[in-house]
Parts: sequence; structure tokens; C-alpha cells
Amino acid sequence: MSRDPRYDILFEPVKIGPVTAPNRFVSMPHAIGFSYLMPNGAIGIRETRAEGGWGIVAMQLSEIDPTSDLSGLPYERLWDDEDVKAHARSVARIHAHGALASIELAHTGIRSRGISNGYPAMGPSVVPTLKAEAPFMARAMDKADIRTLRENYRAATRRARQAGYDIVYVYASHDASVLWHFLSPAYNRRTDEYGGSFDNRLRLFREVLEETKEEAGDDMAVAVRFAVHEVSGPRRILNTGEGRAVVEALAEFPDLWDVNISGWSRDSGTSRYDPEGFQEEFTSFVKQVTGKPVLGVGRFTSPDAMVSQIRRGVLDLIGGARPSIADPFLPAKIREGRVEDIRECIGCNFCVSAETIGVELRCTQNPTISEEWRRGWHPERVPKAPRAETALIIGSGPAGLEAALVLGRAGHAVTVAERREEFGGRVAREARIKGLAAWGRVRDYRLYQLRQMPNVELYAGSDLDADAIAEFGADHILLATGAPWRGDGAGRTRLDAIPGFVGVALSPDDAMDGAPLEGPIVIYDDDHYYMANALAADLAAKGHAVSIITPLPSLGAWMSQTLEQPRMLRQLKSAGVEMHPNTTAIAWKGDGLSVFRSDTGDELPMIEGRTLISVTTRLPDPVLSQALSERGVAHRVIGDADCPGVIQAAVYSGHRHAREILGTEPADRVFRRERPMLFL
Repeated sequence: MSRDPRYDILFEPVKIGPVTAPNRFVSMPHAIGFSYLMPNGAIGIRETRAEGGWGIVAMQLSEIDPTSDLSGLPYERLWDDEDVKAHARSVARIHAHGALASIELAHTGIRSRGISNGYPAMGPSVVPTLKAEAPFMARAMDKADIRTLRENYRAATRRARQAGYDIVYVYASHDASVLWHFLSPAYNRRTDEYGGSFDNRLRLFREVLEETKEEAGDDMAVAVRFAVHEVSGPRRILNTGEGRAVVEALAEFPDLWDVNISGWSRDSGTSRYDPEGFQEEFTSFVKQVTGKPVLGVGRFTSPDAMVSQIRRGVLDLIGGARPSIADPFLPAKIREGRVEDIRECIGCNFCVSAETIGVELRCTQNPTISEEWRRGWHPERVPKAPRAETALIIGSGPAGLEAALVLGRAGHAVTVAERREEFGGRVAREARIKGLAAWGRVRDYRLYQLRQMPNVELYAGSDLDADAIAEFGADHILLATGAPWRGDGAGRTRLDAIPGFVGVALSPDDAMDGAPLEGPIVIYDDDHYYMANALAADLAAKGHAVSIITPLPSLGAWMSQTLEQPRMLRQLKSAGVEMHPNTTAIAWKGDGLSVFRSDTGDELPMIEGRTLISVTTRLPDPVLSQALSERGVAHRVIGDADCPGVIQAAVYSGHRHAREILGTEPADRVFRRERPMLFL
């Protein structure tokens, strides 16, 4: 299949100072969950992206010295010459596939913790570190500290060059760079030559950039990553003010401008709140100011949107962080004319939540991420089965479709039976909720792939019982029947049913399936992720009066990990949804919910309503599995039917079980691990 000529512009080489990128695709610097202690897993991710056609593959934020302390989060280090070896191995693997390698050098300033490495956090002034709930302060850097910092930037640049990097970044973005902190009048309260006026606050940024250029020499390009506009945070740096002034002042200094918005929660906006290409309104001015190439992001998955950005003079290079997680082979698929095969990012930010809790990267769409080295999983290739066998999968939700895809690619004859008339299970219904349409990509990608396979058959409206399954006689049987939402009020903080809920409360399944709703509507949330608040926003948009109640101190607690919680709360408030955090249900009285304060136990006024929706937990139905076991029929239970969880977990479960059927997984479940060296 040949490439669509409309996309030829995406594969033009781009000169960046002394180096040339082979195309316009850039796998961006972002946390991948593998710290400096886990180099093999990190190399596996980056090598896969280079193989997948990204012209530039970036190393994530790499701290330049021990006073930059993000200990506890999985970031890289380039403190001294001992760190160079792992970086050099990563660069070599990237180069082997014809891509350039970049590294983002940084000192995190007042974003540092100042607790693990034994040095206090440092910044332009004495201010609290940028984690309001943490009891840490930063001390003001004196002139000696500034001189040391500049030399450490120089030294790190030399090490980056020694490791073979093609591009070195001067990082000033996301509120996580000491250069940003000196620039920002919110944090810089100095009265010397590094504070006060714009030129003074820009001084350290300019000095580090000039000195990095000197150290980079004639064979390594220098990029600046800069947030031109604060959409969240102190909002002192704006693209109509000092954000633009920085680019104008330094316009021709770097070889590449990598521009975005700040803070991180807005730079990584989810599909629920931001469309593809959403950063254009803030960054489009940059190419009008500089003659150097401009790189930007916007959760790009559509090649048409990418081409539009380039032809309209918005960007020269297309950056992808989350899109490169969801599909490391996105550029290759466009190059080969396989646009329909792109596994599009759904913009759920589950990848972000993995970083915020400090674990290896996870993705709802791509179950192979982080498993490239330790399990040997490839995002596009599945080992062929030793012999073709038959597999029957009951259920077409995320787990069932993923298992079918893996087994089908391995060469098995696969049959998927879905009792509903619509394929997709939970994601088919959830995608109809306001703001969650992108969830449907989990279904759409897999269904498209399966429908191209002659060895896969899909049957909707096919409700098979245990006898029918046994009679089918498949070599492998997988039950992916999901887990319905409970309607009895039993949830995460209360494991028992709530009086008055049984037989009265609707579950989210009922609401999504079109059950009659009469307002006012009361939603009781003891799930604490997106379902309750998404339903509340959806129902409010349809004209219902809605109240949402949760026993925790805040609504949608897990959404703080996906960086969505503040925007979700604003959305509910603007929609007129009444919010009752820290409020626990006692009973449904028929015309309202009786509640008490979660912290004191004091009873509160009843919350009136005509319809109650209980969003608590989900419970698998074991009846089919038990019936098969009674008949001696071997089978596997996968996805939510095995353990209810997030969509990512269901997709991963389907993938893992299919790999186990293929015999590629260790029997003891012990995968390859990074092992620290012991010094005695």
C-alpha cells in the first residue's frame, strides 16, 4: 500500500542547526515511568519508537545535578560521567533505526523536593516549593549558586555530547525548570541583576542558552522548550505579553523552538475538555517571530491535522507524547499508507496517572507499553502460534476484542460472540456520554483490525449459554463478559448495601441504556473516578437538575492523578450541578437521600430527588464460569469479568491472557527485572 501524496510533506527532512531530522515526527520528552535505575525498560520504549518511524526520539527530563531533586518520581539523571554509559546505549539503539536522539536537560528549582538528596531546594527567592501540601521551602540562590548552576549545565551538555545525542534541550517549561522560575515574576522576588525587570529575569535563561550553544559545538543542535503561555498556574507569562517577549528576545539563539503551554495539566489536556490541536491558539505566533524551526504538540493523531499545521505555518515539526505512547508506529503507518491502522490516543490521561503515582507507563490503547524489554512484547508483532487452533471469546468489550486481536494475529481461528446487538461492551455505552466520545476508539481500532482478518468471525446478538459453549468445542474459551455496575450502594467506602437503594436506585448501566429519568436526579458517587461526574455533566446538559454526593473530601478523587479534577469541578459548577463532597449516604427515603457528614457523623438535611443513580462498584457474574466448570470445560475469565477495573486494565488483561495461550509468558509469571548492582 502506498502513501497518500497529501502526507508527503510530513516526511520531508528538516534541518535543525548542524543536524537534519529525517522527517517531521518527534516523539516528545515525557516521563515514561523508568528512572535512571531502570535503563533497559526505558531503552526498550525509545528503540520501539525509533523503529516506528519517529524522526526524533527524546530522552525525558534529565536532572543535571543532585540539588535538582525529583526523587520518588521516575526521571533520568546526567550528574556525572558514570551516567553517560546508559545514555549512550539508548542513543545507539535510536540511531540504529535512523532517528535522531534528543535529551532534555533540566534543573527543577523550586519544583524539587529537597528531601531525598540531602540538599535544600533552590530557586530565585525564598518561596514554598511547588507542591502546596508538602511542608518544604526553597532557599534563594546566591551568586555562587548561580555560577555553579551554569557550570553544571555546561558539564551536562558535554556529557550529552559524549553520549552521542544529536539535540540538547534547554528546558524552561511546565513550571518545572529553574530557568522558568527565574523568569516568572510570581517566583522571582530578587532585587539584583537577576530580578526585577524582564531583562534581568531573562538573564539566567539567556546565559544558560548561550553557554549550552558553546558546549554543543558544531555537531549538536540546541533546542529550547518553552511554555509561551500560562493557562493554569500564576498566569504571569502570557503569549500576548512576556511569553511572546521571550521568543522575540531569543528568537535566533536556539536551533529549534519547542513551544507549548503551562502548567502540565493544561499542556496534557484530555479529550474530555480539549480537541486535537488545541494549543494552536496559544503557540501560532512563534513562527511569525523566529526563522528557526518550530515544534509543538496537540495530541495529534490525524495526519490531516498534522499537514494542516505545517501548511498553515503553525509548526514545522509535529510532536507527540501521548500519541507516541498509544501507537509507537504512527509515523510508519502514515508512511506506508495505513492510516486506518493507527491506534489513536483516546486522551484519557491514564498514562499521566501512572507517572503521578510513580509506576511504569501504562496506556489504555497500547497494552505493550513498558513491556518491550521486560516481557518482549511488540506493539505490532505477535508470535505465530505453533499450530492453528480455535478460540471462542464470549463478550466484545475491551478485553474480549484485544484477546481476539492477539490470537487472530497469531493465526488462530477466532470467534467472538456478543449477546448485545452492538460490539464494544462498556466502551460502546460510555462513549455516548458527553465528553467521552474518544473512548469509542478502543472499540473502533480493534473492530477494524478484526474485520480485515479472514480467520476471525464476529457475531452480535449471540447469547451463548454453557451448553452451547461446550458444544462449540473450541480449543480455547475466554469469558470476557464484563462486570455490571451495582445498584445497591455498596462501594469503596461502604462494602454493604445502603438501605432503600435495592430495587430503586439506577446503576450507570441503566442510565446509559436509556432508563427513564425524572428530575431532580441524585447521583451517589462511591467510585471516585470519571463515571459519576461524567453522567452528572451529561444529564445537566440535557436539562436535568442534578446533585452529586460523595463520601470523600473531594469529587472524582482519582482525577487528580489524570490532571482533570479542577476542570471537572469547574464544568459541574458551570452546569449548575449541586456538589456535596464529604457527605455519606444513610438511606434513600423515596423522595431524597438522607446523609451525614463523613468527618463528624453529624446528620445533614436530606438531598431531595426523584431519581437515584448509584455509582459505586461493579460486580462480575460468575454463573457462566461456574456452569462451564461443572461441565469440565476449561476456560479463562478475563478483563472486568475477572477483576473489574479501568478500561486500561481490561485491555491489558485481554492481551496478557492471549499471550499466555500462545505460550510466550513465563509459567511462574516472573518477567525480566532491572537488578541493581551491589557494592560491598
